Amino acid sequence: MAKGGNNPLAQFEIKELVPIQIGDINIAFTNSAAFMLFAVFSISAFLIFSMRRSTLVPGRWQSMAELSYEFVANLLRETVGNEGRKYFPFVFSLFMFILFGNMIGMIPYSFTFTSHIAVTFAMAVAVFLGVTFIGLAKHGLHFFSFFVPPGVSVVLWPLMIPIEIISYLSRPVSLGVRLFANLTAGHTMLKVFAGFVVSLGVLGGILPLAFVVALTGLEVLIAFLQAYVFTILTCFYINDAIHLH
Repeated sequence: MAKGGNNPLAQFEIKELVPIQIGDINIAFTNSAAFMLFAVFSISAFLIFSMRRSTLVPGRWQSMAELSYEFVANLLRETVGNEGRKYFPFVFSLFMFILFGNMIGMIPYSFTFTSHIAVTFAMAVAVFLGVTFIGLAKHGLHFFSFFVPPGVSVVLWPLMIPIEIISYLSRPVSLGVRLFANLTAGHTMLKVFAGFVVSLGVLGGILPLAFVVALTGLEVLIAFLQAYVFTILTCFYINDAIHLH
C-alpha cells in the first residue's frame, strides 16, 4: 500500500517520476510504470535465479519456479488440451505479471498497478483481441458460428445471436473490472483499518489491528486468487477460440 495520509484512496494516485511530453501527448514515466518494470525484473530474477543451478532434487526456489510452471501448464492442459501448449508462454507471463503485481502491492509504501482499471482493462483487451485473432485465423468465417448457440431453433436466432455477441464483447470489461475492483476494495479496507489503529492509540487500536492482520492474510489469498481467475478465464477464452462450441 502506498503512503497517503488519512485518505485511503491516496495510495492509488498516479505520480509522474520522469515528465515526458510529445506534442499534446503526455507519456510521462510514472510510479505505475516503475512498479510494472519492477514486477518484470522480479519475475525474471526469480525464474533465472531459481533455475540457474537446477538439480534432480529441487531446492526451495527451484520448487517454487517448477510449481508455478506446472500450475499454469495444468490449467492450459485441462481447459484447452494439447493444442493449448503453444500459448503457454503468453498465459504463463500473464499469470506471473498479475501475481507479482498483486503481491508487490501488499508491501507497505509500494504501489499496486493492478488496482488501476487502465492497466487491467488493457490486459483484458489484449487477451480479447488475441483470442479473437486465434479464432479467425483457425476457423476463418466459420468463427462467427460461435455466436449461434448449438441446438437452438432458427426461429430464435434473431434473439439469441445479439445476446451472444453482447456477451462476447463484454468479456474484456468483466475481466478487467473484476481484477481492478477486488484489488481496489481490499487495499482501501486495509488503509481504512490501518488509519483506525493510528487514531485510536495503543489500547483502542487493538481490535482494528487484529482486523488489519486478518485482512492482510485475506488480501494475500485474494492476490493469488485474482491472478488465477484472470488466467483461467483466459484459458477458457482460448479454448472457445480453438474449439468454438
